[in-house]
Amino acid sequence: MKRIAIFVSGSGTNMENLIRQMQAGEIPAVPCLVISDNSEAAAIGKARKLKVPVEVIPRKNYSDKSIFEKEIQKQLNAYRVEFIVLAGFMRLLSSDFVRGWKNKLINVHPSLLPAFPGAHGIRDAFNAKVKETGVTIHYVDEGVDTGPVILQRKVTIDPNETLETLETKIHAVEYEIYPEALKEIISGKP
Repeated sequence: MKRIAIFVSGSGTNMENLIRQMQAGEIPAVPCLVISDNSEAAAIGKARKLKVPVEVIPRKNYSDKSIFEKEIQKQLNAYRVEFIVLAGFMRLLSSDFVRGWKNKLINVHPSLLPAFPGAHGIRDAFNAKVKETGVTIHYVDEGVDTGPVILQRKVTIDPNETLETLETKIHAVEYEIYPEALKEIISGKP
């Protein structure tokens, strides 16, 4: 079974969903490590409660990005990680790091890429008053949300939608398709 690291910065709801599915045998992988760049992230407590090792590596503790990423890589090596899942990790990784994990690093994005890349996909789609948006699972490349798409699912934006109701709908779809995409990747389908 693949040894998975999950990178998080915030609440960790996608992380928690993925870990629970791995631990239940629904995803044939082992959640061997959670890495957070934010020592205040709620995800840390959730991961520990699920008995997954956590390494907190705050970017502010390192003089530059390359030293920060070397520490991350050191932890990935120590835990013998084979694959990385970004689940609300709100930091851009360097080209060198991404190239080192080519086709072994995926992300969830709350829009139908290439539309609305970046940190505020849901809000940007809502403010653009488009009729539909969605969720994309993609490989991470050197650009911002530009890697090859693994899986997408559309979400209709109703005329009476609020930003909050749209966020709820998007998150529900993330919880469905992120595990689905991870299963496909592990089984060698995409």
